[in-house]
Amino acid sequence: MATYTTRLFALAATVLLLSEALPGAAATGKPEYSIEAIRYGTIAGFPVSALVMGAPKDEKTDIAMVVWLIRGGGRTILFDTGFHREAWLKQFPTADYLRPDEAVKLAGVKPEDVTDVIISHAHWDHMGGIDLFPKATVWIQRQEFAYYTGDAWQPGGRHGGIDPEDLKALVQRNTEGRLRLVDGDDVEILPGIRAYTGARHTFASQYIRVEGNPSFVLASDNCYLYRNLAEHKASATFSEADQPGNIKNQERMIALAGSADRVVPGHDPRQFERFPTQGRIARIR
Repeated sequence: MATYTTRLFALAATVLLLSEALPGAAATGKPEYSIEAIRYGTIAGFPVSALVMGAPKDEKTDIAMVVWLIRGGGRTILFDTGFHREAWLKQFPTADYLRPDEAVKLAGVKPEDVTDVIISHAHWDHMGGIDLFPKATVWIQRQEFAYYTGDAWQPGGRHGGIDPEDLKALVQRNTEGRLRLVDGDDVEILPGIRAYTGARHTFASQYIRVEGNPSFVLASDNCYLYRNLAEHKASATFSEADQPGNIKNQERMIALAGSADRVVPGHDPRQFERFPTQGRIARIR
């Protein structure tokens, strides 16, 4: 009995030490994820008016092309995958381009070790690299998948910025049993990671909140720049009618993160100034 009691006290002490070392994980039972932004290129001279609705037409900026690496709980997750198809490289010359699967290697991750890919939306520069991560399960909004594999290509449909080859890769992932369709708003898709809709950058785009100490919101193109947040101006949306909803969701992002400083926009190079950065990689948390 004495030996059993001694072991019980030792186990309790171990749990206490772990809870002190990892307060977020102990409190929630969920992973305390690390988050890194990985810059795989830069598009120079991009019109700000295409990023911040109402900005001066002649204003230009250099935008960062980014994927976000999230690690914890035995998972290696990418939020968005960048692109690699030659047609888009010709249309949008990208300085310092490094193919996204090569870029993640700089963070010590082999492409085949990525377990999950969360796609914010189906545009060429966000979904265009899913075939580079062959073993990952892909997560996308159910309505995004349905629209861009169906009605978008029918008369009256809208498929600007969508690459048919990317859709073929997405459908193939589904036939292989490695596609998960997210059903709408405020859904926990992985422990401690929730997906939100309502910003309507595309037909059914999503952004995510990574729970922790502190929590962060990764906005992708639902908020292009920190300037969108500061000026309360929409990013580009599926239709003009969606712009008020986009602004409302940017406010929601701030509430979900607990601070505007913890909302990470999709293409703002300042994320590599605000967070500790080495080379192409910014450590967000």
